[in-house]
Amino acid sequence: MTMQATKQAARRAPCARLRAQAQALARFIRWAPVRVWLSAAVMGLGQLCYGQIIKGLLFMGLEAAGIWYFIARGARDFIGFFTLGTQEEDLWMGIKGDNSMNMLILGIFAIILLCFLILLWVCNIRDAAFTARQVEKGKKPRSFPETLAALADERFHIAALCLPLVTVMIFSVLPIIFMILIAFTNLGGDIVYPRLADWSFSAWKKIFSVGKLGSTFGKILTWNVLWAVSSTAINFLCGLGLALLLNKKNVRGSKIWRAFPILAYAIPGFISMLGFKFMFSQSGPINSLLAAAGKDTIFFLTNDASAKWWARGIGLFVNAWISVPSIMLMTTGILTNINHDLYEASSLDGATPFQQFRKITLPFVVFSTTPVLIGQFVGNFNNFGIFFFIRSGVISNYGDYFLASDTDLLINWLYNLSVDNNYYSVGAAISLMIFVITATLSLTVYIRSAAYKQEDTYQ
Repeated sequence: MTMQATKQAARRAPCARLRAQAQALARFIRWAPVRVWLSAAVMGLGQLCYGQIIKGLLFMGLEAAGIWYFIARGARDFIGFFTLGTQEEDLWMGIKGDNSMNMLILGIFAIILLCFLILLWVCNIRDAAFTARQVEKGKKPRSFPETLAALADERFHIAALCLPLVTVMIFSVLPIIFMILIAFTNLGGDIVYPRLADWSFSAWKKIFSVGKLGSTFGKILTWNVLWAVSSTAINFLCGLGLALLLNKKNVRGSKIWRAFPILAYAIPGFISMLGFKFMFSQSGPINSLLAAAGKDTIFFLTNDASAKWWARGIGLFVNAWISVPSIMLMTTGILTNINHDLYEASSLDGATPFQQFRKITLPFVVFSTTPVLIGQFVGNFNNFGIFFFIRSGVISNYGDYFLASDTDLLINWLYNLSVDNNYYSVGAAISLMIFVITATLSLTVYIRSAAYKQEDTYQ
């Protein structure tokens, strides 16, 4: 088959699937008996007609609960999702207004519940159709205990995942959807309760504008990418270097030397960060030693322009201090799995130690640690704690920085905007962009890596 024919077949495949599904639906409509249509009209009614009393009552009860919810408030919440409120609060007139944020999250909940009811309705029809086919074959409809036994046996994975799925939808999916949708409103700044919000692209216009906020986004994004790449590379190379050094047979007391980085790793990270903040503060021990030696004190962590790269370098050092021990432990285990015959054979061929490292050690370690390195990159990209603890409260007084310092990462800036200054929509838009950037870079690097392409090579 030629390439053009393959492309044409690929284009025709979705249409063929849609036609097959439409034909299957048409066959079902022609076949479905009256009792299946009764279940389509009222959930559980077909099951009751087949004598499945408990199952039918359960379906009817769930439908009644859903209808009651939408009559009581669900319909109002559903409409409120699109309007985000119509009545603004007026304390002087005693008018209680709408809260746009509450209406948005309750509207999302109403939509999720509506989708659940539609899914339940489809399951109810499929169950009635299954029972109808059983009756056509001369079998008795399943009793409720038999249905439970079938769920525990044939559909155990569905039964076991129902409760976790509902929990994840409420406590994980709903907040994520809420955050994404906030990015497409004008909520924040002056538009906070009791003022009403509206659907808008104002947050994206601010981020990509040529104003102060857009300029700040560009500068912080550039520094954020540089930070993530640099810190990941430094941590990996330093951890691998320590592992190689301590694995040398001529290093005495390697177990003792290995214990020191592990102790640094065992200490909680925020304690190390606060300790380094004190060390590099204006009145800290390092500046005290400089003053005692007759040198000028250095403003390591202030909002002065000269402190910019000092603070960034200290952040890289502190992050390495916390992260290098874990890389060292991981690569130590990986190095023990390398076949030493490869080194002996390469030595006989005249390979230098550096060539052995570049051609044997590094490819094997990178192959084994690629998923971990991607996780490290994402973690460093979203490393909130480093600059929050060592340089918290610092806002740059120079340049086009809007509510940020020159060491802030996007996650720190997002915190300053949303938590401290109520720029909710801008913060949500930034968090969405962080997800897109990290997900795109991670997937691209992994798909192009040897760990994905050449898995059999290192088996």
